[in-house]
Amino acid sequence: MEFIGGKLLQVVIALAVFAAIIGLIMLVVDKAPKSARDRLTVIGFLAPAAILMLVGLVYPAFRTSFLAFTDANGQVNGVENFVWMFTQPEALVTLRNTVVWTVLVPLLSTSFGLAYAVFIDKARGEKVLKALVFMPMAISFVGAGIIWKLVYDYRGPSIEQTGVLNFLRVALGFDPKQFLLDAPENTIFLIVVMVWIQTGFAMVILSAAIKGVPTELIEASRLDGANPWEQFRNVTVPGIRGALVVVLTTITIATLKVFDIVRTMTAGNFDTSVVANEMYTQAFRAGEPGRGAALALVLFLLVLPIVVYNARVLRQQREIR
Repeated sequence: MEFIGGKLLQVVIALAVFAAIIGLIMLVVDKAPKSARDRLTVIGFLAPAAILMLVGLVYPAFRTSFLAFTDANGQVNGVENFVWMFTQPEALVTLRNTVVWTVLVPLLSTSFGLAYAVFIDKARGEKVLKALVFMPMAISFVGAGIIWKLVYDYRGPSIEQTGVLNFLRVALGFDPKQFLLDAPENTIFLIVVMVWIQTGFAMVILSAAIKGVPTELIEASRLDGANPWEQFRNVTVPGIRGALVVVLTTITIATLKVFDIVRTMTAGNFDTSVVANEMYTQAFRAGEPGRGAALALVLFLLVLPIVVYNARVLRQQREIR
């Protein structure tokens, strides 16, 4: 109770200091000349956000970058953590799995979402059909992992199966399968969960983009003799290119950072670990914060080019408009 009370007192004091700083800024703004007042107003509004970014984002980034070059005792060890990452078998499996996730999840999710959006466009019951596919997005990754762990559940060859897939396998005369234990296909079964979640996101964004394609272009292509596939390839896809880039890059970033599904379903065992999970394992389970920081730094470097590319594409689209 004393600990909670002390923490609560610190929060109250911090809020009081923050309010006092804002009040002081506003008082100075009110008495300053007009030009200086405008600058101080901007500073007053941006200062809280800038402080929070420095404390919650910039400082941790620098701290993590430093830790990436230290050992378990906090001593600088050069690039040994990165050498471990690219030479040890377990680390190489983690990197391989991350690459497989990053390639398959965006491509499959976007393809399924785009196909579904095209096929149900203007169909009867479109809203209900979209809601059914989008529903997994409302489930947390942990919840989805638990659901699919039950779907993949294995009880042994002589025991009644409770997992959906193994129940069907036994009903069809096959032996039950340990979906989450047998490598390397167990990684594919984990990827299915992510695709199941992200397909709804892709479908919603791409469906809205398809409806924004001018009907005049589609009608003109039809009059020119284009069949449905040619209309889709030459009219629809170029018209939704921006949305496709956003969907692909967003899902790619989410996939690179995937942690909950792997942690919930296998905890990274049986050769299923990915960079984000291994980062947590090394930093908080194995007592190697330096290796965890090195993995975090590599993860950041992998995400950064995707973010930059996405920003460039969006800026080019704004310039065209």
